[in-house]
Amino acid sequence: MATKKKTACEWQELRKSFNLTPEEETAIALEKAIIGAVIEAREKSGLTQKQLSDLCGVKQPVISRLEKAVHSPQINSMIKILKPLGYTFAIVTDGSQQISEIV
Repeated sequence: MATKKKTACEWQELRKSFNLTPEEETAIALEKAIIGAVIEAREKSGLTQKQLSDLCGVKQPVISRLEKAVHSPQINSMIKILKPLGYTFAIVTDGSQQISEIV
């Protein structure tokens, strides 16, 4: 049996059925942005998932699952993945004032 691709409207209706709180919506948006930034950085660097895996010590299937948003990214894995791409995590206030940086 072939699966039918959902339209944007169908996805919106499905998402509404989850009854997410504003905080959960914010967390999902942040996670999506982080994952998108990692993918963009990897592609900008011209690296495959396997090449990045070799550089950072995180197994390629973990990188793949991260990029597919199968699981929420783990901070320790993210730090390892970001380092060879020339990035790090920073904790900032809502006003974008940097208060701490994790290297």
